[in-house]
Amino acid sequence: MTFSDVADAIDAEILHQGKNFHTQQIRHFLACDLMSDVLVTEEEELLLITSLPSEQTARTADMVGACGIVLVNGKLPQAGLIELCHKLDLTLLRTALPCFDTCWRLGDKHSPQV
Repeated sequence: MTFSDVADAIDAEILHQGKNFHTQQIRHFLACDLMSDVLVTEEEELLLITSLPSEQTARTADMVGACGIVLVNGKLPQAGLIELCHKLDLTLLRTALPCFDTCWRLGDKHSPQV
């Protein structure tokens, strides 16, 4: 799954495209608002789904090697978050969907169809 697939599945607004936006493969999703819980993940090719619109989100995503962030619930990112995503080359998306619906749609799209 690519960022384009993600954006289409959740009707996301693209706030920042990382340089690998069109080629980056996303294999894992992590939905969490408590950044200390995110720090224990060991998954690669990870997309962080959260409603926390602060710089802390980008710093945490960078620390765990996430390739991007999705802000849910229509949250508006703080200016510092957008700037830090540019600096760290993290793709930043925003959707009006709640976290559950975002995860459901991505899981449905990501799962092999039988």
